[in-house]
Amino acid sequence: MKRISYILLALLAVACSGASKQTSETQETPQEVVEKKDSVVVYEHDYLVKVGDVAPDFTLNYTDGKEFTLSHMRGKVVMLQFTASWCGICRNEMPHIESDIWQRHKDNSDFVLVGVDREETKDIVEAYTKKLGTTYPMLLDDKGDVFASYAVRKSGITRNVLIDRDGRIVMLTRRYVEPEFKQLVSTIDSLLAK
Repeated sequence: MKRISYILLALLAVACSGASKQTSETQETPQEVVEKKDSVVVYEHDYLVKVGDVAPDFTLNYTDGKEFTLSHMRGKVVMLQFTASWCGICRNEMPHIESDIWQRHKDNSDFVLVGVDREETKDIVEAYTKKLGTTYPMLLDDKGDVFASYAVRKSGITRNVLIDRDGRIVMLTRRYVEPEFKQLVSTIDSLLAK
């Protein structure tokens, strides 16, 4: 009986050491974790871009019909918030973006914050942002093509992309995680202080 116990303990120790090795190897930064999907490099959280990349350029219309082109924002700190009305986590995060980021920096001409709504109509976007009480501007990505230039088309939203004055991606978030959101807020503050 003692011998079986020792064998079981030895097997358990080997299994645990393998599990801890696997855990430490998989806890890499989002930019280091990659895979191939249909010969396209995909980063953690199904991003197609990584920190340090030049943000893919695009032109979309605001809900009021005016045009926004990302590359025209060079020299400014830009935050893109990918969202949709049907996304519960987005609806949870958006009031925090409104109070902790937009209200603090909306009068700073060096800062741009835009929500990028995925595949919804102007009426839907205006209705849910009014209900949430968010006032930052929203862009209509009606076909989802802009989203698909940043992340795998069918992947989840609630994504923030922070871009520096040179047009390079500084931070990527996925879902609303409070410590990460606080880091996003402080990174924006740091970029604007430069």
